[in-house]
Amino acid sequence: MLEQSYVYILFNKRNGTLYVGVTSNLLKRIYEHKHKLYKGFTCRYDVNKLGYYEVFQDINLAISREKALKNTNRKTKISLIEKNNPTWLDLYDEISK
Repeated sequence: MLEQSYVYILFNKRNGTLYVGVTSNLLKRIYEHKHKLYKGFTCRYDVNKLGYYEVFQDINLAISREKALKNTNRKTKISLIEKNNPTWLDLYDEISK
């Protein structure tokens, strides 16, 4: 059985600071960001709202996509959020139900 992997984009406010990450457990990882369990960029800039995510069946593809997204410009990341989440909701609320 293949384990799903996720690439995600976090934000702190609409059009604010963005963060791109990859994980095999999206709920757990976003919970960690929200509760500042690890010190670093997202903790320092209070980036903890899930704006966008993609699901992969292969962790290697997810890692490749994360690297590609990290190398794109800010406009591209914002476009992904706005296309799929135009009101900039925190999608964590939806996926954690």
